[in-house]
Amino acid sequence: MVFLSSASPRMGSVLAASAAPAPPLPPGFGLPPLPPPATGSGPQREAKNVLPNPGAFEQCHQKCKEVFPTQVNGVRLVLNKALSKHFQVNHSLQLSSTEDSGYRFGTVFVGSGQAGPAEFYPVLVGDVDSSGSLNAQVIHRVTDRIRSKVVFQTHQQTFVTWKADTEFRGEDFTAAVAFTNPDVLDDSGMVITHYLQSVTPALAMGGHLVYRRRPGDEASFLSLVGRYTGSNFVGALTLGWASVQASYYHRASDKLQLGVELETGAFLEDSSVTFGYQLDVPEANLQFKGVINSNWVVGATLEKKLLPLPLSLVLCSFLNHQKNKFHCGFGVVIG
Repeated sequence: MVFLSSASPRMGSVLAASAAPAPPLPPGFGLPPLPPPATGSGPQREAKNVLPNPGAFEQCHQKCKEVFPTQVNGVRLVLNKALSKHFQVNHSLQLSSTEDSGYRFGTVFVGSGQAGPAEFYPVLVGDVDSSGSLNAQVIHRVTDRIRSKVVFQTHQQTFVTWKADTEFRGEDFTAAVAFTNPDVLDDSGMVITHYLQSVTPALAMGGHLVYRRRPGDEASFLSLVGRYTGSNFVGALTLGWASVQASYYHRASDKLQLGVELETGAFLEDSSVTFGYQLDVPEANLQFKGVINSNWVVGATLEKKLLPLPLSLVLCSFLNHQKNKFHCGFGVVIG
């Protein structure tokens, strides 16, 4: 689980990429939140005559997934330090009996270029653990419509993967192409393409194509996606050749958010339904997240910010009834 710092509002949102084994996408490369349906009609609507940009393909189910809590095992201590408005470092110590324990050192650099309230360029994020494993990514806004990202990952002295992708944002569509571990000499690699088009102000549809090639084998996979955005809900559906993913997000009030997700594997194997909620209590600086799924896994997290101190406490517990396993975690974030 990743805990963000409140020491630097500008850089805290991209800190998540420096603490996890697979860095998530900082907002410098991600798109703004899903736009609400456009209102108005007649000459006012015709004057605009522009459908909204639908966002990226991988963000279609993001609103629902953000409601679910993240499992933490053992004890986690995170110390964040902003050295300037552009540069921040963080130290993370993980102690667990069920996961790898160790220390990680991370850095985040945010450039002075600004494309929006939460979009700054370029962004450089990296972290290294005590065994020498490295995660790093470079994100840059090439033009007003083109954004690019390069990701590198190593495991100790072994190179694991590198990925380069480019995203083009049109007025009412988003197209992207990514190359993962391309090797001309070995004739192997993977190409991933996305396309998402706004059909109406509320409805977006698109596709996702993956082509994989290695010596003696090649395969391609196609997925179709649709997303409908209402005033206080988002419904999304992804249909693949051997899987289905459906999600529904609903903001019940300013404090309560709900999410339901259905995932099925090949031939309906490994299917699961997950229900989660997020309850914010700003008066007490508290946030609750809970989840239960059809595999009888129940979990919850509680985060408490001890303002005005730069300190946050996180408690986490998960119970798997089928496997009769219980995990709990405790986190402290300083800075």
